[in-house]
Amino acid sequence: MSNSGSGPIRFLLAAILALPPALSLVGSTEAADNPYQVVYHWGELPGGRTMGVVTGVHPDPDGEHLWILERCGANQCAGSDLHPLHKLDREGNTVKSIGAGLFAWPHGFDMDADGNFWITEGAPDGDARGEAGMERGMGHQVIKLNQDGEVLMRLGEAGTPGEDATHFNGPAAVLAAPNGDLWVADGHRGGNNRVIKFSAEGELLLQLGGGVEDTSRETGRFNDPHDIKMDSRGRIFVADRGNNRIQILSQEGEVLDIWTQFGRPSGIWIDENDRILVADGMSGEQWNRGWERGIRIGDARTGYVTEFIPDYEIPNGSGIEFLASDAEGNIYAGQVGRQRFEKYVRVRP
Repeated sequence: MSNSGSGPIRFLLAAILALPPALSLVGSTEAADNPYQVVYHWGELPGGRTMGVVTGVHPDPDGEHLWILERCGANQCAGSDLHPLHKLDREGNTVKSIGAGLFAWPHGFDMDADGNFWITEGAPDGDARGEAGMERGMGHQVIKLNQDGEVLMRLGEAGTPGEDATHFNGPAAVLAAPNGDLWVADGHRGGNNRVIKFSAEGELLLQLGGGVEDTSRETGRFNDPHDIKMDSRGRIFVADRGNNRIQILSQEGEVLDIWTQFGRPSGIWIDENDRILVADGMSGEQWNRGWERGIRIGDARTGYVTEFIPDYEIPNGSGIEFLASDAEGNIYAGQVGRQRFEKYVRVRP
């Protein structure tokens, strides 16, 4: 029997085995069965009103509730008297709502160790979605408020874009670190393309990248940094969306690693066990050809992608951009283009 094909086969196997661990699993995991079942239009707002575009999700420390940030029943809060921030119980019923009149186009969302919220105004200068807020002297800020809706702190100058230590340009995301430091991905596409770190008192500690014209593929620089999270080791994960990658930074801003196996990342969530969820709502023909939209799940310690939840629907603008998980492993995600909030329940091991 001829074995003339064994050489190429051995070469192919060797090439696959030689791939970095984080990359070698991508194809197989995306082909695997999806172990989650989606519940569309999960959660009910007061009076049964329409859910706006959900731009933030965070489980409450009590383990019984979930906080969501949505754009006042639409894709805009400027001029609205509706509350954008809601506390939901395990069945999706709203038990508390706060924040009316505080935001124009809320985007980034985090909860600090004391249970306070940090929310960004994410429309950059020149973006039509920010015009209604700018007309009212709003935008380009990071705002801290407590669970009663009282504003505790503001960073940036309202309605004034900039790229120095006291101004933002459509900050996309905020991370409140356990030690009180504040990391900001500034800004949304067309914004400053930088990552900055502040002390708890608002003192600038670090800046990477920066400037509207500073879109870059270089290591340690950014193109539309869209989300920012921290793992159990204190490493900073930046969803460098315009570059189709995640950049991992040290606390000092050193680039520790660059991951491309999670597609085009819009949102990141890392749980207490370092399970990482990455929302890819923009891959496809327009922005990232050859990749599927959906949620990629993996290990933040190793970079392995272990599961994939595909987005089977025909694209309608951006897909999933913001997500989080609860203690039971359920995933909650905001569909931007479809203006829909979803819950993903694991149905198979």
